[in-house]
Amino acid sequence: MLLEITHDTHYSYDPNVEIAQHLAHLKPAETSTQKILKSNIHIDPSPAWQDQSIDNYGNVCDFFSLQNRHRELTISVQSLVETLPRQTQAPDPNKTPSWEAVREYFRYHSGTRWDAASEFLFASPFAPIRSEFAEFARVNFTPNRPILEAAIDLMRRIHSEFHYVSKSTDIDTPAHEALKKREGVCQDFSHILIASLRNLGLPAKYISGYILTNPPPGQPRLIGGDASHAWAAVYIPRLNDQGQLTSGFWCDLDPTNNRWGIDSPGEDYVNLAQGRDYGDVSPIKGVIHGGADHKMNVAVTVMPAE
Repeated sequence: MLLEITHDTHYSYDPNVEIAQHLAHLKPAETSTQKILKSNIHIDPSPAWQDQSIDNYGNVCDFFSLQNRHRELTISVQSLVETLPRQTQAPDPNKTPSWEAVREYFRYHSGTRWDAASEFLFASPFAPIRSEFAEFARVNFTPNRPILEAAIDLMRRIHSEFHYVSKSTDIDTPAHEALKKREGVCQDFSHILIASLRNLGLPAKYISGYILTNPPPGQPRLIGGDASHAWAAVYIPRLNDQGQLTSGFWCDLDPTNNRWGIDSPGEDYVNLAQGRDYGDVSPIKGVIHGGADHKMNVAVTVMPAE
């Protein structure tokens, strides 16, 4: 599937910003399920300095510095992405290791074999260690239950029990408040799922990206009417021939849309960036001098390429 993505962000400041430095996660990276055919960023006013790098999570990062006074800032990214079929066949969720065995696999002891997924075991600012997350997850993570079966069940429970309410939360709303209210947006549902898994001692990560949305029958596609998306992923170790756990794979879980899959929930998804939580992959962050009051408008369009 060929998808064209346009992500426009506009800031207006009052008073003027005197100097600014920004970091953007707005260009998708190549993965086993997507090929980047084009990804261009345009910044107005033109930055005095600009650089691109790849961070520790494999995300494409654009850093730019604005040295001149400005009242507005526009960042526009156009990407053309070819999404590909999954490279890894999804296992039978009922035949994955028990979640307790996975927890023990990651528990530190002498002679423990290091697994890179260990980095996603620990608390992070948006996915803290709190008892209510463990209590919430244990309804699905019953004794000796296969980890993928339990994780998918937990994802489906969030999908069915929580209400998607636009603007009911913001970036500063703690995940435990969204858990208590049983409402929020995709970012909240992802953080709740991640925190619930980590509170049981299981690795989980946050993924930002896009999903192709189709307009209602008979209505035109609204340019700029889409939004960025977020979902989670849980790590599933494999069993070797000796019945021991070894390095495994990530399974994506989208509680907002009740979809899951190895490497990606589907070909209509585009992976933009990944990390411990939203703080690692926020679309734009930085430091400004001036501009005490500012407004931000974002317009996203995801559509099939002609």
